[in-house]
Amino acid sequence: MARWGLIPSWSKDGTAAAKMINARGETLSEKPSFREAFQQRRCLIPADGFYEWRMENGKKQPFRIGMKGGGVFAFAGLWESWRAKQDGYGYEEGDDVETVTIVTTDANDKLRPIHHRMPVILSPEDYAAWLDPANDVTKCRELIKPYLVERMAFYRVGTFVNNARNDDARCIEPLKIAKSG
Repeated sequence: MARWGLIPSWSKDGTAAAKMINARGETLSEKPSFREAFQQRRCLIPADGFYEWRMENGKKQPFRIGMKGGGVFAFAGLWESWRAKQDGYGYEEGDDVETVTIVTTDANDKLRPIHHRMPVILSPEDYAAWLDPANDVTKCRELIKPYLVERMAFYRVGTFVNNARNDDARCIEPLKIAKSG
């Protein structure tokens, strides 16, 4: 298990995690926080959906996004192992903490009306290439692209999903919209 939000191995404290839940694919090699993990610690993050929000009628409307017909897929991720150098932020000095972040890219044409970015979703045939630490980052950069439009689907869900404490089937129930007429 890993904690959400990458904490670089050189970080003095755990506050970085809250800021590094996503890593822009275009700058992985440039940003000190992600450079070494991109070179040596790539991972797959399994999911069966994710959420994005769009403003509609002055309110943020959540959408659940996944594959047509459902099913599990994998995000491109990076992981780090960090050792707490002092007590604080929920850690004790000496704690070894595994952390993870999702790599993002520009949204594909289907998702762009909802949000301008999307997680990098890897095709199963690309899993081995992403995970292989012997692969040059040049090969991995080729995998950082919007996922195939024709394989994806989305639908509106209720605002129940907006609270992180809510973790049950209501988070994925399609929103019933009243029809006028």
